[in-house]
Amino acid sequence: MSKQSATSYPKEKINILFLENISEKAVQQFKQNGYTNVRKLSGALSEAELIKEVKDVHMIGIRSKTQITAKVLESAKKLQAIGCFCIGVNQVNLKAATKAGVAVFNAPYSNTRSVAELVIGSSIMLIRRIPDKNIAAHKGIWMKEAKGSFELRGKTLGIIGYGNIGSQLSVLAESLGMKVIFYDTETKLPLGNAVAAKNMKELLSQSDLVSLHIPETAQTKNLINKTNLKFFKKGAILLNYARGEVVDLNALSVALKEEHLGGAAIDVFPWEPEKNGDSFESPLQGLSNVILTPHIGGSTEEAQQNIGEDVSIKMFQFLERGITNGSHTVPAIGLPPVDGAHRILHIHNNKPGVLSAINTELSKHGINIVGQYLKTNDEIGYVVLDVDKKLSNQAVELLKKVKETIKVRMLY
Repeated sequence: MSKQSATSYPKEKINILFLENISEKAVQQFKQNGYTNVRKLSGALSEAELIKEVKDVHMIGIRSKTQITAKVLESAKKLQAIGCFCIGVNQVNLKAATKAGVAVFNAPYSNTRSVAELVIGSSIMLIRRIPDKNIAAHKGIWMKEAKGSFELRGKTLGIIGYGNIGSQLSVLAESLGMKVIFYDTETKLPLGNAVAAKNMKELLSQSDLVSLHIPETAQTKNLINKTNLKFFKKGAILLNYARGEVVDLNALSVALKEEHLGGAAIDVFPWEPEKNGDSFESPLQGLSNVILTPHIGGSTEEAQQNIGEDVSIKMFQFLERGITNGSHTVPAIGLPPVDGAHRILHIHNNKPGVLSAINTELSKHGINIVGQYLKTNDEIGYVVLDVDKKLSNQAVELLKKVKETIKVRMLY
């Protein structure tokens, strides 16, 4: 990036808000580059609290608890980008964010290793029935026995959802001598010796352990329910480190009590407390050979640092260079630096004739376009224009008046 590409706006006037105790790496990314108005809060905020807080915020960073609703976005007139410092983006109303021209970034790969390792660890603990032995030992009862305790080697792991985490788990499981089968709604290339199951019923009936790595959608809600639980092998183990809504916990509780399933590890729940120390209830509490953890699948120091770096860099590159690679809302464009021109970002509704109107308006006023980049999705278009320095301010005002314009920003 050339020296002349310093942003046109005063950095001290850019307001950045980080919630939910996001890694200090994210804060450093901006402060080290001259952004002084960076606030970091330890917890999540309610919708009402967010509406008050985001009115003058240009960039906001959240994790999984904070919900960015349409009402929040309506109040955030200055908001340019949302950084989701986690794997998913389901806590953001993406349709409303797209309509508002707000870029939404996340870190889909940064904590995959942390989740995969915890699944392996929990699998070992459950197949050895360590939770039961641990509770007994704490109660002063000696339970040294091999009955019902097995090795992972030679067992079959069924993975539902063969994405970033599922595929990495597949590799780790094979290194321990496990057989791996997987099921995904999309065709995926198997890694190692993993084999794709024809359907979910086939996977469930063949697996000694089943691990879920799927998103929360209308199709996946209560995917593991009373009916599908019947297809599990007797004594099989279920692990859910995906999303809370994909398992019917009441049905799972019955299957465990009836000893059709031999154990379970659940890290995510349909309802989760707002903050540490809040009360928590689940129909699985007190059941034998069950591990319950408070949504910590990706909560390692390494993962949080990686996520902090990944998402903050994406937000920073959008703020300083207009790059939208990794965005779920504004179309993704990778941009080269430019010398001898000023750069303008234009986000508009994706309607026929907008690009023509932009070029016509600038041409009519004798404004030379040095470079132009365009990308669209179903809802909006993103145009980056490098224009003559002397006429860039005039160009910004003209572009604001183009029909279907959502946002215009002079970058440098």
